[in-house]
Amino acid sequence: MLDLTIRISKNVVRLGMYIEGIECPVSEFKRRRFMLESDAELQAIRNTSAQFVLVNCSRSRIDVTALLERANPLTKPSSNPAEMKAAIGETLKTARRGLDAAGAGELNLDDIGLAADAAIRMIDSAPDVFLEVTRLKTKDEATYIHSIAVSALMGKLATLLDMSDAEARMIGQAGMLHDVGKLLIPNAILNNPGSLTLEELKIVREHPELGYRHLRKFPDVPELILDICRLHHEVLDGSGYPLGLKADQISLPIRICTVCDVFDALTSERPYKKGWETAKALSWMFERPQLFERRLVIRLGSMFE
Repeated sequence: MLDLTIRISKNVVRLGMYIEGIECPVSEFKRRRFMLESDAELQAIRNTSAQFVLVNCSRSRIDVTALLERANPLTKPSSNPAEMKAAIGETLKTARRGLDAAGAGELNLDDIGLAADAAIRMIDSAPDVFLEVTRLKTKDEATYIHSIAVSALMGKLATLLDMSDAEARMIGQAGMLHDVGKLLIPNAILNNPGSLTLEELKIVREHPELGYRHLRKFPDVPELILDICRLHHEVLDGSGYPLGLKADQISLPIRICTVCDVFDALTSERPYKKGWETAKALSWMFERPQLFERRLVIRLGSMFE
């Protein structure tokens, strides 16, 4: 039987549920992937700052579905823009916590995974609304919301390409971490509303290598995540950076990240430009097969049909 994991309010959690994750810092509650069997642990979960908990219905000892039908909690993001905005706000907190900790030298892949899982569920429930809401970001939120959007796009695209759940989840995590190098660049450069100098542009272009070197300090980071962090600005004709790789040298997960990263950048509003419409961004990418794999652009576009 396939595992079915859903997101429920922590107030609905009961003994006999199999807990995949709790949307709070590990410092508040360390355990992940366990059967909830004691009242003490149940109360500890409710005492955390988490609003939601990930529960595996297939592995639970009780009928979670029946319980939820009676309790009627929010188990997946709504297509209502206001509710989607609230859900993204909660995910933003988790993503920001995980990315800031990573930048400070305390990477926790569980927190990154929780944010990635939430992002993928949101885009799965209402892709157009998700994209619309993630366009509404301040300068202070830009890197974090971009990471959430790219993570969601990558995880969903991996699923559409028939990758396994484990592969899609890791690709979503990689999307959450792909721009971690930007957190190591001064905000005065990142948030500059004007034109950057050549020296500042050079610094910004160093972010993939900076992120890669930083993540390598952590022993448990998978090679796939390291590769995506370092190589997500490589393109098929070899004109990308930092290594100038060409088609056969660029793996499918990296190509997925490149397509999703550029799509989000094109459709996002920046100080120097307005965001493009989805169709325009997809057409622009499709017309450049020397840069992007057309098959991936087509599959990405299928999310928004």
